Amino acid sequence: MEMKKKINLELKNRAPEEVTELVLDNCLCVNGEIEGLNDTFKELEFLSMANVELSSLARLPSLNKLRKLELSDNIISGGLEVLAEKCPNLTYLNLSGNKIKDLSTVEALQNLKNLKSLDLFNCEITNLEDYRESIFELLQQITYLDGFDQEDNEAPDSEEEDEEDGDEDEEDEEEDEAGPPEGYEEEEEEEDEDEDEAGSEAGEGEEEVGLSYLMKEEIQVIGNLVFALMMVWGQAEG
Repeated sequence: MEMKKKINLELKNRAPEEVTELVLDNCLCVNGEIEGLNDTFKELEFLSMANVELSSLARLPSLNKLRKLELSDNIISGGLEVLAEKCPNLTYLNLSGNKIKDLSTVEALQNLKNLKSLDLFNCEITNLEDYRESIFELLQQITYLDGFDQEDNEAPDSEEEDEEDGDEDEEDEEEDEAGPPEGYEEEEEEEDEDEDEAGSEAGEGEEEVGLSYLMKEEIQVIGNLVFALMMVWGQAEG
């Protein structure tokens, strides 16, 4: 599929100025040039043109809001100075798998002042002696080259960071769920108080039953004594 048709397909009835991300991977560039992109894509922040047989960036439109540009697996060998002119706010650039051979080609990226991450995987330039040291010295604004900084620390993945944030949110939710709901402790204390009151009432009831039983026993004993005394008294009179 040609790039023009691919762009129309990706628009999905949207106006170009409404698009912030555009993926044109694996389509076909006629004569190795960009077709169908123009300055109306002014809100574009992410553009991917991987494996489209692109050899020239001369027809790249002005994309002032573009932050990430994917150009991997093409046949670009130079002309990188266009990027600083057309996409001055780039922070990430992927040129891996292209025909870039020497440092003079990459030197054109010095004017991309906001560039933080550059990928040159599978380009001939990576075979140069002291390749990494030379690139970091040449492009002092970048932090990551081929996914690693100068101390070989891996670049953070924005997707992983999002997942970690999501995990933290889930943990917070789980902690909230694990804890007692609002008012639970108060209800529990009230239940304990009710049980104590019920227990004390039951205890009082048991004491009352015990006293009445003892009083009945005493009355019966006294009655028996009185009866015995009357019997004795009667026998004495007789």
